[in-house]
Amino acid sequence: MNTRWMDSPIGGLRIHAAAGLVTAIDFGAQQPRGSQVPEALLDRAEQQLAEYFAGERTEFDLPLASEGTEFQKKVWSELLRIPYGQTASYGDIARRLGYEPGISRAVGAANGANRIPILVPCHRVVGADGTLTGYAGGVERKKILLELEQPGLF
Repeated sequence: MNTRWMDSPIGGLRIHAAAGLVTAIDFGAQQPRGSQVPEALLDRAEQQLAEYFAGERTEFDLPLASEGTEFQKKVWSELLRIPYGQTASYGDIARRLGYEPGISRAVGAANGANRIPILVPCHRVVGADGTLTGYAGGVERKKILLELEQPGLF
């Protein structure tokens, strides 16, 4: 597995890649000492994330790992369908997958298990009343990401 650190408006990010797939992004990463290992996929991921944070990219074109349960994979696939600048509730995701809104807690758990935030936009999932709910990177990071996509939202 190779990693790449990058600075961003939401703090340091560590991008992980293995076998030609982006496997994870960690929040709050510290900048490593020494030089970073060159790798084409990590270069592309860093470039695309930089373009996203600069407001120049609304979609990502990267190969992503999706290791999880079948249910988690369904939820993550649906997250990828939430357009840039829009949000959906946990209940919305459940309905889109053909489940009753009551399964929204399970959707929330699958959302929280997403290891590739930003690229798989779990930050676009909000509470039924539009409030910011939990986020692995912290609600403040979620707010920054949503405001980046929807200036003046908050």
